[in-house]
Amino acid sequence: MSRRFTMGPALLFCPGDRPDRFQKAADRADAVILDLEDAVGADSKDAARAAVVAAALDPRRTIVRVQARGAAGFRDDLEAVAASPFRTVMLAKAESPDEVDAVAEAVQGVRVVALIETARGVLAAEAIADHSAVVGLMWGAEDLVASMGGTSSRTDAGEYRDVARHARSRVLLAASAFGKTAIDAIRTDIADLDGAHAEALDAAASGFGAKAAIHPSHVEPYRRAFAPTAEQVDEAQRILAAAEVTPGVFSFEGRMVDEPILRHARSVVARSQAAE
Repeated sequence: MSRRFTMGPALLFCPGDRPDRFQKAADRADAVILDLEDAVGADSKDAARAAVVAAALDPRRTIVRVQARGAAGFRDDLEAVAASPFRTVMLAKAESPDEVDAVAEAVQGVRVVALIETARGVLAAEAIADHSAVVGLMWGAEDLVASMGGTSSRTDAGEYRDVARHARSRVLLAASAFGKTAIDAIRTDIADLDGAHAEALDAAASGFGAKAAIHPSHVEPYRRAFAPTAEQVDEAQRILAAAEVTPGVFSFEGRMVDEPILRHARSVVARSQAAE
């Protein structure tokens, strides 16, 4: 049975050791990701776990990112989640279905967003997406390139390098093939709001269901990108209305419409309704 992540489209990371920011982050985004991994220093891990357990946030709009299975505090992170009201876990550096098993065994009823950010993870994306506890796959560019000994996921012009684009596509295809939601990577350039919007537009048009942010200023551009324009919604509705009158392949305003075009139109209408 298909299980999908439905908290998007704008997800906002928040350090787990900054409980003073939890509610602010939740209020500004569609969902907040309480981070027990990279955003928290080693000396603050215990405090972050305690803050997550005590957090009074809506579980339907809260995700907890735990460390990779190989990290020293992985089990402690899972124990904290199990003691909290939250049941959506983002598993950092996911590389195999066995790692998802470990999360599912520790946290009853968990919904896992597998974060694919290593070469091994990319190669195992399909097997991970097929796991019954997984509801979404996200990819991470910087950790991926670092795991291969690289120094940057982007060129000097700001475009993703080929290997990053390959990983992005692989994660999107794997998630889609198994009925899960694909989540696009963060954008590290906080000040470039136009770039954030353009990247989110591409993510939405490509089939991603959400995009993650590390700064609240990216939430609005993301939401705007994932919400179809009034013109797009109007055209989609007119195409679907025409299909009810003329079944099968037909001509609409000078172009051919068949089932793939109808699916695009249904997707536009669905995204518009989700944004309301």
